[in-house]
Amino acid sequence: MTAARDAKRVALNNWIRTSGAYDGVIDFDKIARDPADTTRFLPAYDSGDHLHPSGAGYVAMGGAIDLALFRKVPR
Repeated sequence: MTAARDAKRVALNNWIRTSGAYDGVIDFDKIARDPADTTRFLPAYDSGDHLHPSGAGYVAMGGAIDLALFRKVPR
């Protein structure tokens, strides 16, 4: 990934996390990224193509979803 492309990814994810445009956010980037190199997946979550998560990555992403996001909000 080029530095320019990663800067766009970081900026978009920051906007999604902080803009208030959404009722809730499931931050798959935060879950799957390698903290030692945030331009990459954690090795255990990388399918090998460095673009898609592995099965373990999908399990981690699914397990991180707060199901309260899907509760019906009273009107």
